[in-house]
Amino acid sequence: MKPTARAPEISETSVRVNYSETDQMGVVYHARYLVWLDVARTEHLRLAGMSYRELEEAGLRLAVSEVAVRYRRPARYDDRIRIRCWVRDLASRRIDFGYAIEREEDGTLLATAFTSLLALDHTMRFTRLPDAVGLAMHPIPDPVSLELASERSKPAIHVR
Repeated sequence: MKPTARAPEISETSVRVNYSETDQMGVVYHARYLVWLDVARTEHLRLAGMSYRELEEAGLRLAVSEVAVRYRRPARYDDRIRIRCWVRDLASRRIDFGYAIEREEDGTLLATAFTSLLALDHTMRFTRLPDAVGLAMHPIPDPVSLELASERSKPAIHVR
């Protein structure tokens, strides 16, 4: 397996909130965010020239071993959502992704997330990530933490 491209540092995927994804309060059901993370991660890999199908055909499985989501603001029916995805860390048997889920219209940060995936072979035993994955995926500092830190360091504006 050879990557046909180098993954962008940060990829972006857009979705529109469907009515069936909301609860009686009109807010996106919390577990739906996990599906969006999967969609964004799949597209990030695709931009690097590899698909889950190709990885599986090569005998590799990427199993989610950890997930964390911090919900900040609600997404609602018919919102356009942008999911930014990047590689946070890459080890011989693990790849960690970071995510920022935003309302596309105004850039409001709705949630931040993290997933850790373990490399398994076709028998579901730990294995090393193929060299192609390491060549295509490059960890970067978490841009959301950096953005939030820079916002906190700005002087407050006081209105009298």
